[in-house]
Order: sequence, then C-alpha cells, then structure tokens
Amino acid sequence: MILAVDIGNTNIVLGGFEKDKILFIERLSTNPDSTALEYTVVIKTTLELNGLTHASFEGAIISSVVPSLTQPLENAVFRAIQKHPLIIGPGLKTGLNIKLDNPAQLGSDRVADAVGAINNYPCPIITIDMGTATTISVIDQSKSFLGGMIIPGLRMSVEALSQRAAQLPRIALEAPDKVIGRNTVECMQSGIIYYTAAGIDGAIDLIEEELGQTCTVVSTGGMANYIVPHCRHEIIIDEQLLLKGLMSIYYKNR
Repeated sequence: MILAVDIGNTNIVLGGFEKDKILFIERLSTNPDSTALEYTVVIKTTLELNGLTHASFEGAIISSVVPSLTQPLENAVFRAIQKHPLIIGPGLKTGLNIKLDNPAQLGSDRVADAVGAINNYPCPIITIDMGTATTISVIDQSKSFLGGMIIPGLRMSVEALSQRAAQLPRIALEAPDKVIGRNTVECMQSGIIYYTAAGIDGAIDLIEEELGQTCTVVSTGGMANYIVPHCRHEIIIDEQLLLKGLMSIYYKNR
C-alpha cells in the first residue's frame, strides 16, 4: 500500500492506495505550530485506527501548499512508516506539459488535480478545486496545462464579510430557498452560494469560448458539494481527484 498525504491550508488529507484502488481517506486539521513528532503521533494513530502498521506500506507521496509544513510532514511520514516519501515538485514525472510563464510556481495540489483528471476523464478538462481558495485549472486536448484562475474560497469570503463589516454576522453555508433574500442572513447565504455558482458557470463559459471547445468539468475540494448542485453546467464531483493524481504520479516515478 502507498500512503498519500495532501497538506492543505485548512486540512491535511491522508489516503492509502494500492494499484488503482483508494482504500482509506482521513482528514486532519492543519496546524502550522505542530512539530514533526506531533504529526508522527497523529499519523501513526490514524493508521492504527484503520488497522494498519508501518509494515502495511511500501512507499509514500506528499503534495503540499504549506511550505513550512512540508519538511515536518516528510519527517513524520518517514518515522511513521519507515519509508522516504516522494515530494511533488520539479523533477517528478507527471505526464503534464505545463505551459505557464513559470512552471515552478504551479501549486502541487493543482498538479495532482490535473494529473488525476487527465487519467480519468476526457480532455479538454476544467478542474475546479474548492478549498481554502477556489482554483480553476484548464488542460487542453493534448494534456497541456494552460493555466486558470485563483479565487478566494467560500469560508474565506464569509469570514472576511463578518470580520470587516460590523453589522454582518457569521453564517452557515446553506442555500436559502430563494435567490432574493428577505433578511441579512438569507442575503449573505444567497450571495455566497448562488453568486459563487453563477461565477463558476460564467468562468466555464468564458474558458470554453476562449478555447473554442466544450470541456469536461470536474470539481473537488471540501466546498464543492455546497456549490456544484446550484451550477447550470454539468459538473462532475470527484472527491478523490487529488488522491487519484498522487496515485498516478507515484507509479510514474516509482
């Protein structure tokens, strides 16, 4: 089995896969102040809760968008399973042709999402990862990564509203019955849910117009289930997209 670790700004996702099957997924809270030892204990405990030991694993792979945690988690994974993990970054084979001005700036999460997409869905593809930030990525017919968009995430937007506007409360991420809200909470909920869904639809329209092609659209991330059901475009929700990408990258570089 291979251990996959995705280090995000809000959560750290642990997954175990073997060949083309994902066998377990667990989420931990990202804590920049935790030490490698503390993460080692958490990882070992998580594996034990799934009936696994270090002997269950033949390797590991890590993607990270939190540079300060990459080394501590690399050390923690090694101590937990006694295997040195691969780290997503320059030098690894991905199967992507990255056509950015500076390919080294592309986040490892977007790389993994794109690799997961091209190995499971027909190109051209638009991936939409809704996490702390919402990232939209475009892969063309020849599996070239063209670029995309980076947008403030849902929770970030809600927190900014409540923190910066004195009369606006914290709200739950729930869609109101109608687009036209009748009170402050409904207005905020309508804005964050329906406006975001309309923005996603609009972004897809603009991208397809620029490409001159209709795209497969795949969404992932913790916020996808709040927004995608309210979009007018057909959008596939694949909660395992990033882990599928890590799985493909691991086997390309084993």
